[in-house]
Amino acid sequence: MTSNFERLVRFRDSQGQIHYGEAHRNDKLVGTQVPIYAGCVPWDLRRTTQTAEIVEVLCPLPSVPIIYGIGMNYKGHIEEVKLPVPRHPVIFTKPPDALTGPYDDILTDSSCTNLDYEGELCVIIGKDCKDFTKTTENPLDYVLGYSIGNDVSSRFWQEPTQSGNQHGYAKSFDKFAPIGPVIASAETIASQHHMQGGNPDLQLRTLVNGEERQNSRTSDLLFGLSDILEHLSRGTTVRTGTVIMTGTPEGVAAFMEPPRWLRSGDDVQVEIEGIGKIKNRMVIA
Repeated sequence: MTSNFERLVRFRDSQGQIHYGEAHRNDKLVGTQVPIYAGCVPWDLRRTTQTAEIVEVLCPLPSVPIIYGIGMNYKGHIEEVKLPVPRHPVIFTKPPDALTGPYDDILTDSSCTNLDYEGELCVIIGKDCKDFTKTTENPLDYVLGYSIGNDVSSRFWQEPTQSGNQHGYAKSFDKFAPIGPVIASAETIASQHHMQGGNPDLQLRTLVNGEERQNSRTSDLLFGLSDILEHLSRGTTVRTGTVIMTGTPEGVAAFMEPPRWLRSGDDVQVEIEGIGKIKNRMVIA
């Protein structure tokens, strides 16, 4: 689908009003004056002649129907976990309340121990999709754009004894899916970076308190967007506004020796070239 924006930012102005605007092509957002759009959701916006100053950057989506996560989808991460290569995309879900903004604190309960980060490229669906066929369809017909996410995980609740080998619960707590800071349209990404189908080749880095933990490229994905969309939409409607977190590369805390779990007060920054950076502080109650 064709987006009518390049780098879409959702923000609060000095009067407390919330807008969608066209972000400049740099990392500086707060304090900049940007053209604004009329509309409440990013797939139904109209250009205006007005501008407003960004005072606070918000999550680019006000809400989501669901968040899909793809497990073990980077080749380097599969080697890291030492598990068999999946035959199909490994799917788990996060509920709508997991969504939070790109700079929000992530408040979590003290029972959510062994906290981990997973920097991810996110795909935002802009049109309902069902029974997608990768041999005859283009996945970009359904993509509103790309964003950055952190698939925050409580590995304690992911251990088989606690989880019954299910990933979802460990990743579903409130605010465990910060996303932002912008939605970059597919056209914008394609104009600056190599893409194959709906799969851009972008550098992805994750830093904890300024220390690099992950550094890979999104081209290391095992399953590309066509594979993912075909699998997710098989007999299932993938609704407009759905977020797909496409997987994380090697370097997560769980597989370091010894594991380097996140602690209260830690800052986690995820950056992807062409999109920007998100940074969230962990706050354990």
